[in-house]
Amino acid sequence: MKCLTIVGARPQFVKAAVVSRALHEVGGVEEVIVHTGQHYDDNMSEIFFEEMCIPKPKYNLGISGMTHGAMTGRMMERIEDVMISEHPDIVLVYGDTDSTLAGALAARKLNIRLAHVEAGLRSFNMRMPEEVNRIVTDRISDVLFCPTQTAVENLKKEGFDNLNSKVILNGDVMQDAALFYAERSCKPEVALPSKFILTTVHRAENTDDAKRLNSIFSALEMISSEKTVVIPLHPRTKAKLTSIGYDFENSKICFIDPVGYLQMIYLLKNCLLVMTDSGGLQKEAYFFNKYCITLRDETEWTELVDNGYNYIAGSDCDKIVSLSKLLLQKEGYLGKSLYGNGDAGIIVAKSILALNAL
Repeated sequence: MKCLTIVGARPQFVKAAVVSRALHEVGGVEEVIVHTGQHYDDNMSEIFFEEMCIPKPKYNLGISGMTHGAMTGRMMERIEDVMISEHPDIVLVYGDTDSTLAGALAARKLNIRLAHVEAGLRSFNMRMPEEVNRIVTDRISDVLFCPTQTAVENLKKEGFDNLNSKVILNGDVMQDAALFYAERSCKPEVALPSKFILTTVHRAENTDDAKRLNSIFSALEMISSEKTVVIPLHPRTKAKLTSIGYDFENSKICFIDPVGYLQMIYLLKNCLLVMTDSGGLQKEAYFFNKYCITLRDETEWTELVDNGYNYIAGSDCDKIVSLSKLLLQKEGYLGKSLYGNGDAGIIVAKSILALNAL
């Protein structure tokens, strides 16, 4: 059985690493990896394949730096060529990126079976490109691997019980990754304070809105007066900050270059608190017993909010500052098992192999 895996962004590399190892362990599946090139910085793409100890992609399409429509269209064209050449039995996509949508649409048009890992998540904000990507991908997938019971319930509410698709609650492959790579973490090659707040900002809803971006970074500057804020700076965010005249030279924030996954794990293990607009990092904060402030107006990981591990601040400067003060004073917590038992990748691999018998 041949499986074609589509990846293009950091969280997808991590998820793909978990499933790739599981496919190898289970056996019986030949995996072909396609990297769309959506993340083109070396520190945000090639380094991950080295760190994750998985084969480098057979195909690197080098598609990046375009509008959503142009990039998705170009990816579909190139991915379709690969699918016609490789004749896969199933296509595997992850998460909610343009790479995910392009791979899903190309597979569906060619009538190739499609499996979506991390299906059923909903932020209920249709202004987010990611929300559109995952809804469309879910609707056209044959197999939907859900990380949480909430995700399963979302699909039920949307009528998936009446569709010709298979919904599987497998747990979260990112938890598998956190457990596996925790002991392999490594310190970034930069000077870091002993106590710091880890922050990432990259979502278009924040970077493309000057008012939101200014409000968030005003809060981060205020927080940095008392506790160092460390930001691995996403290229898009850097460009947007530069365009609005952000004063990097006099900033109190500790900006560092983008880091690899094992370095990010180190930062997570050693930080005091996480502030982010990343979906993946919200969960990773939980995996490493850290509270999280979400710099978005909603989250698809509602169980983290419901259980008091994640706090929604949006771009509200005062709220970001007040929540940071509150959470820095809170004791650590013993996290509940919200995302499975660390065997999500094996469940995906066994389910894919079982499809061969259908």
